[in-house]
Amino acid sequence: MTNLKQPLIIISGPTSAGKTALSLKLAKTVGGEIISADSMQVYRHMDIGTAKIKPSEMQGVPHYLIDCLNPDEEFNVSVFRTFAEQAIETIRNNGHIPIVVGGTGFYIQALLKGVTFDEEDRTDGFRLLLEKLSGEPDGEDRLYEMLRKVDPKSCEIIPKQNIKRVIRALEFEHYHDMTISLHNAQYADREPQFNYAYFVLTKDREELYDGIERRVDRMMHEGLLKEVQNLVKLGYSDCTVAMQGLGYKQLLSYLRGECTLEEAVYKIKLETRHFAKRQLTWFRREKDIIMFNKSTMPEEEILRQMLSILKEKAIV
Repeated sequence: MTNLKQPLIIISGPTSAGKTALSLKLAKTVGGEIISADSMQVYRHMDIGTAKIKPSEMQGVPHYLIDCLNPDEEFNVSVFRTFAEQAIETIRNNGHIPIVVGGTGFYIQALLKGVTFDEEDRTDGFRLLLEKLSGEPDGEDRLYEMLRKVDPKSCEIIPKQNIKRVIRALEFEHYHDMTISLHNAQYADREPQFNYAYFVLTKDREELYDGIERRVDRMMHEGLLKEVQNLVKLGYSDCTVAMQGLGYKQLLSYLRGECTLEEAVYKIKLETRHFAKRQLTWFRREKDIIMFNKSTMPEEEILRQMLSILKEKAIV
């Protein structure tokens, strides 16, 4: 029987797993267009620290959800889902297949399951209060303790370093008569709204961590520090939630004289490794993922197997 659900391809995995290169090869093979599922690449002026693909590297493949917002504009799972669904409609009208690529598993889950969040009335300044607190020396710890008191289950999956998600969870509990963890649990077994294939790329831990180290060194060589300095000149401080992203937060500490540059780079590498570990934990909990280890399987073989699976599922 013909599957009437819209086709969707997902390529995800931890940072530095090689998603970008493989997604381009797949897109050119199947006639796909790419939607970024990254919580930071949506922001303008934040290119190096987000490992954002350059227009010259896109090989003619259209990309969506890149450079859509300024760093002080709101971007959360609800905004992502709205943008992504608009992009999917555009891609389908182009006669192509949407390929969602990125490491933000929560965003991907929301898109697949149709998770919805009511928009909160923020006229009471609660978000501004949280964002101001996040910029204080002990703000990260204080926000996380606030979340632990109202929604301890969220603390099991949201690291305190992810200021955006901590604030979002506190906000949700503040404006609704339930926690965000309970809300998400209600959607866990919901039937996906797409005919999809969910590919997750990974590498052996040593190779993955080595790739992260080299990527951070490359970012510094390409001018990440100057990028952060330019953002500060544009008026974006650590009170801007986007500036709490990996790489940006640590270099802001250096610019304030709170650590040496060497210490800041070390913290970027350390926290990025921790982030990659948390990403893998998330993906392994997801149902129906198809995982490929790039340390043990050549990229061309992964691509061949992907195409075979897509044909079996009648996605291509």
